[in-house]
Amino acid sequence: MERRELLKMIALATGSVVIGGEFLLSGCKNNEAGKGITFSQEDIDFLNEVAETILPKTNTPGAKDAKVGDYMKVMVNDCYTEKDQKAFYAGIKQLDEACNKMHQTNFMKASPEQRKALLIELDKEAKAFQKEKGEKEKAEKEKAGKERNKVFEFEPNHYFTMMKQLTLSGFFTSEVGAKQALRYVAVPGKFDGCIDYKKGDKAWATS
Repeated sequence: MERRELLKMIALATGSVVIGGEFLLSGCKNNEAGKGITFSQEDIDFLNEVAETILPKTNTPGAKDAKVGDYMKVMVNDCYTEKDQKAFYAGIKQLDEACNKMHQTNFMKASPEQRKALLIELDKEAKAFQKEKGEKEKAEKEKAGKERNKVFEFEPNHYFTMMKQLTLSGFFTSEVGAKQALRYVAVPGKFDGCIDYKKGDKAWATS
């Protein structure tokens, strides 16, 4: 799967342009990224459980197998603005609080069913937030017109949108995601312009 196709898939799945997507495409660090966040091992473990709820292990590896929590730490610190870094980190506590409010238990102690129910609601909340945010930003830019050197100060993205996007990108660009969840042929491989497709076949990791 090409990275551009992956970004399109993630944007459709989250209802938002991929945050830091240009750096995922280029493999470069954002020179304007914030100072970064110090993630504890407890934070990484928490993020792995969130990611595993989004992409659980079945007959193929899950997000924890791809060590998505560690991937999130790197991407947040290397590619996100300071506002998004702070929003993402604060989101760890917010997600836990939301779980306590919904299920009277914290996320790490919640059952798989409770975790899934929580993230379904957070996904709805995040999509509505990102849609409204996008409309506000578009309106502000149109209002400014062709004013040159205009600096826009927009609010940070929703923490769950960032967590979900990083889960998807981290998993499908990992070795286990590419080789076991997708069909994989090492590059360079032979060219075959006509390959039979059967319903239920995995997508290709390379193209």
